[in-house]
Amino acid sequence: MKTPYVNELEPNRVITTSFLVHSKEIRQKKTGELYLSLLLGDRTGDLDAKMWDNVNEVLDDFERDDFVKVKGLIQVFHNRPQLTIHKVRRMDDSEIDFGDYFPSSRRDPDEMWTELRGIVAGMRNPHLKGLLDALLGDEDVSRRYRRAPAAKQIHHAYLGGLIEHVLSLCALARMTAGHYPNVDLDLLLTGVVLHDIGKIYELNYERGFSYSNDGQLLGHINIGLRMVADKVRDLPDFPAPLRSLVDHMILSHHGQLEYGSPKLPQFPEALLLHFLDDLDSKMECMRALIEGDRQVEGCFTSYNAALTRAALKKDRYLSGAPEPPRVRPAAEGVRPEARPHGVDVRPNGEVRPNGAQSRPNGEVRPNGAEPGTPAKLPATPVPVSVPVPLPAPPVAKPEVATQHPLFGARPDSAFADKLKQALLPSVSKQEN
Repeated sequence: MKTPYVNELEPNRVITTSFLVHSKEIRQKKTGELYLSLLLGDRTGDLDAKMWDNVNEVLDDFERDDFVKVKGLIQVFHNRPQLTIHKVRRMDDSEIDFGDYFPSSRRDPDEMWTELRGIVAGMRNPHLKGLLDALLGDEDVSRRYRRAPAAKQIHHAYLGGLIEHVLSLCALARMTAGHYPNVDLDLLLTGVVLHDIGKIYELNYERGFSYSNDGQLLGHINIGLRMVADKVRDLPDFPAPLRSLVDHMILSHHGQLEYGSPKLPQFPEALLLHFLDDLDSKMECMRALIEGDRQVEGCFTSYNAALTRAALKKDRYLSGAPEPPRVRPAAEGVRPEARPHGVDVRPNGEVRPNGAQSRPNGEVRPNGAEPGTPAKLPATPVPVSVPVPLPAPPVAKPEVATQHPLFGARPDSAFADKLKQALLPSVSKQEN
């Protein structure tokens, strides 16, 4: 069994453990040397990691989705744990237990499958019930439906996440359909079971979560429509209008054209499916954000792009946790503990040579200097450059265009004479 897990790591400890590599980037320091920036993880969360030294020795030893064993130091950087790797090696699959590295539902998948089949068995519409039985009775669909995540990373992104999401929607569908008498519960439940069924082929989830080739080319909406079409072909009595309603619910469940749905929901069950799906996915996204956040201090999580906000850690807030100190972001390629060699940076931002001691009057002495001993001055005086003020540029005075036709002698233009008089230099006034 792997130990420690990501959620058990403590700062300022050297650890030796194993991880799954979620991402690997080769970057460059300011000095031109290479370093590795990794995102490692296990079933409890993710961990940012950097390898600063001896990178060329391991550069090609492992790739993304490989398992690695690492030794390194856990530190806090920008209020989050970060692993500085000292040693790393690729692990063989025979050395690991896959269950240690992939997040999964807390519920038993077979138990959830039995619950789902029971919901379908209780439906009254024979056509919709027959369609769902045909799909869920397929051996490959059955195996994948129990194991697939609901998404790659946004919500229910763990093994068994799809069926857990669907069962949650079934419960919400029953609650809301009873409130709206014009909603057909069987049609709504059919949309719930089928709206994301294409994800069982859209995603790869045997070794990390990624998109399959069909997932990249088609997406789960089109894959789901294909799956329904294949089964309806074997149900000759299935009403064509009812099939259009089922297809429309799959097509429109994202709710907006810009969110990937080619059609907007156009009847009550389709609209309700969209809002329930959006509600359940966002609530799960916020739960996972709060529980999995790795911020060491403060009451808020890091920013989440899917939710377009940070989330409040309510329990920490109510317990009166202090706010985290504000830090200035470090430059890319600089170690968390890096500072110029031979320089001591004080908390107030003052920079002094290492070992320099400050006196109460603000005087700075080298380490070891006796009190009352004047500080040694350099033998050669250091010239001090004093900035010499530059002369102000001359101010250009506007010339009076006395020769312009506007100012010509015109006995019939009193305005021109007054304008000319106003623009002439006031020399006569100064002489008087």
